[in-house]
Amino acid sequence: MWNKVKSSLVTILSALLCVVIGLAIGFLLLVLLAHINRSSSGQPFTFGDVLSDAYFKGFQRVLMGGWYGVGKVPLGPRQEIAEAAPLIMTGLSVAFAFKTGLFNIGAAGQYTVGAFGALLCALVLKLPWWLCLIFAMLFGAFWGAIPGFFKAFFNVNEVITSIMFNWIGLYGVNTIMYGGGNSPMFSLRDSKTWRVASQSPASQIPDLKGLGSSFFVQPATIAIFFALVIAALLWVVLNKTTFGYELKACGYSKTAARYAGINEKRNIILSMTIAGALAGLGAGLYYLSGSVQWNPQDSTALPGVGFDGISVALLASSNPIGSIFSALFISHISAGGGKMDTSIFSPEIADVISGVIIYLCAFMMLFKNKIARLFTGKEKGGAK
Repeated sequence: MWNKVKSSLVTILSALLCVVIGLAIGFLLLVLLAHINRSSSGQPFTFGDVLSDAYFKGFQRVLMGGWYGVGKVPLGPRQEIAEAAPLIMTGLSVAFAFKTGLFNIGAAGQYTVGAFGALLCALVLKLPWWLCLIFAMLFGAFWGAIPGFFKAFFNVNEVITSIMFNWIGLYGVNTIMYGGGNSPMFSLRDSKTWRVASQSPASQIPDLKGLGSSFFVQPATIAIFFALVIAALLWVVLNKTTFGYELKACGYSKTAARYAGINEKRNIILSMTIAGALAGLGAGLYYLSGSVQWNPQDSTALPGVGFDGISVALLASSNPIGSIFSALFISHISAGGGKMDTSIFSPEIADVISGVIIYLCAFMMLFKNKIARLFTGKEKGGAK
C-alpha cells in the first residue's frame, strides 16, 4: 500500500516540478519581452520598470487566469471552465489510448466529427441534448475505430492513419456543414453554424441557473460535471476491472498479452473506439453549450483542443484523475494569456509557457528517479 502511495506522490511531485520550472522560464521570457518593448519605445526606463511590466502586466495575469478582473469586470473562471470540459475529454482520449500502447494523435479529427454529429442532431434533427451527446460519441467512436482497425489487422501505424483521418474529417465536415452556403446547418449572417439556442433550445445542455447569472458572464452548463464523472469512471475501468487490466497488458506487451490468451486485436480496436468516443463527446459538450459556434469556412485549421489533449495526457502521466487537474491548469494559463497587455505581450506567450511545461514532461522520468532517490535516502536514514 505504501509503495503505491509513494509512487503516486513521486508522480505528482515530478509533474509539479515541471510546472514550476516551466513557469520560471515563462517569467524570464516575459522579462525579456518587456525589456525589448521598453528598449524599442526609446523612453528611459529602469530594470524595475521591466520587472513591473513582466509581473503585473504579464505573469500575474497568466497566473490568475480566468479570475483576473473579478470585482472590476465580471469575468470569473467561466471561460476556463467552459474550455476545460472538452480539454479534459480529449486528454482522456489520448491517455486512454496511451494505456494500450497507442498514440492517438487523431483526437482532433475525432473531435471534429463528434462536433458534426452533435450539431447535425441539434440543428437539423432537433433532438434533445442528451441524444445529441450520444450521437457525438458515436460519430467520434466511428472515426477512432478506423485507425484501430488498420492497426489491429494490417499493422499500419496509428499515427499515420490518425493524421490522415484528421484532415479527411475536417474537410469532409466543413464541406457538408457549409453546403455551398445553402446548408440547413450554416448561417449566412454569422458565417458560422446556426446558434443552437435559437434553432433548437431543447438541444442545448442545461445551465446552472442562479450560479450562472451571479458569478459567470454567461450561464455555466453541466458539461464540466460530465467530464469529471467520466474521468472517474475511466479510472475505475482501468484500475479495477478485467477489461482495464487486459488493455494495460496489451500496452505493456502485445506478445505477452497474446500468450496469456488476451485478444490484442479486439482490444486495440476497442481502445481506439473508446478514445474516439471520448473526443467526440468533448466536442458535443462544447458546441452544445450555447456559447460557441462552429466555423465551417475555416477549413485549414484543426481544432487546437485535440492536440492540447496530448499535452494534458502527458502532464497527467496518462492518469484519468490527473487529466482533470492538468486540463484545468492548461485552460487556466490560456485564459490568462488572453487578458495580458497586448501592447507589451502577445497572447500566444501563454501557449509558449504551456509548451515549455509540456516539453519538460519529456524529462519527467528523470525527475521521478531523482525524487524517488530522495525518498529512498530518507527511508535508509530512518532504518539506520
